[in-house]
Amino acid sequence: MPGLGAELERRLADAPAATPGQSASVECDVGGVDRADLLLVEALARLALVARRAGRRLRLRRVTPELRALLDLVGLTDAVAPKAPVSPRPTPPEAGRAGRTAGTSAPRPGSSAFPRSPRPGRR
Repeated sequence: MPGLGAELERRLADAPAATPGQSASVECDVGGVDRADLLLVEALARLALVARRAGRRLRLRRVTPELRALLDLVGLTDAVAPKAPVSPRPTPPEAGRAGRTAGTSAPRPGSSAFPRSPRPGRR
């Protein structure tokens, strides 16, 4: 895959510089990818680095949920700037529900709302 980075470097060197009103990004369509794996993530990270060195940003189009999950897992979601917004992460539980088990109305075992039975032989 070193050829991809070299090809992008050549194209960016030949391209006119982006003006302030113009988008300074390089678009990469990944919709034809059969399987998202770490080899693909590495190639995209290298392309993002080449683009950044040229003062541009790599933007992905047609990102599959699997690739988006891998990019998020390795911390590259922001580095490659997928064109579609990344789905929001679930919000943490409300503070008032801290003593409950997730997804239920039952108290969490060990909480003050969950009575403990006395141990045999102790008072």
